[in-house]
Amino acid sequence: MLASAASFTIMTTLIKYLGDGYPAALQTFYRQAAGMVVLAPIILRDPRGAFRTSRLDIMLFRSALGTIGMILAFYAYQELPLADANALSFTRTLWIVPLAALWLRESVGPRRIVATCVGFAGVLLMLQPQNGFAVGWPAAAALGSAALFALTVTGMKLLTRDHSATTLLVWSAVLGFVFSLPPALFVWRWPTPPDLALLGLMGALGVCTQFFYIRGMALGDAAAMAPIDYTRLVMALGIGFLLFQETPNLVTLAGAGIVIASTLYITWREAQLVKPPPRDRPE
Repeated sequence: MLASAASFTIMTTLIKYLGDGYPAALQTFYRQAAGMVVLAPIILRDPRGAFRTSRLDIMLFRSALGTIGMILAFYAYQELPLADANALSFTRTLWIVPLAALWLRESVGPRRIVATCVGFAGVLLMLQPQNGFAVGWPAAAALGSAALFALTVTGMKLLTRDHSATTLLVWSAVLGFVFSLPPALFVWRWPTPPDLALLGLMGALGVCTQFFYIRGMALGDAAAMAPIDYTRLVMALGIGFLLFQETPNLVTLAGAGIVIASTLYITWREAQLVKPPPRDRPE
């Protein structure tokens, strides 16, 4: 999980560094192209198994939303301070709560509802110091991206019932590559060799982030692993200050703290609800 946070932070640093010359749609295409290269050995080893699915409609819907969400996220990381963009990305957990209730028909208790409302109050606190509660385009893109990624996570919950993680990753990479090409063509430019290397590294780090995150969640308890992901906010604060001269706003940090606390509580509460009841001890 710590490796996932580190690779994600380096990836977003490259997104911001390359932002002046490569728009978000073009960066998304190179990110997906690099993912295709990394996953090519898995696909070539067993093409039929890698693409075996019974829910092509959800695969298409999830990948289309994921591609749009990635473009919006890349734009947010280019335009916002790294720490702000990272903190707003954590609202994905907040969006999942109402989506799970509406789409998956999951029961959502009052505690999680209150925690979700408190989390969104933290979002308002984050936006207030800079924009007077008016959401600018970069912040709106970050929130929209988090909502779309929450939809993809909700869709993934449905797909994991009869699909392997490898199949989901392969479909996501291939469809993401296809869906990201048309918007990239509108802002196309051929990268210089050094920039191509950095774009390739950015894409490879994206795949590594997913791999490390999935492995971390598989090896450890979700409620215990989730807090480690928030270390990327600390990493983003340091890199933003050192490389981009971004000085953190204390009120914004307070809002980010509220968002993190509420999402951690939701994660912990969901983990408690799925635990099996303790067995009665024999007399």
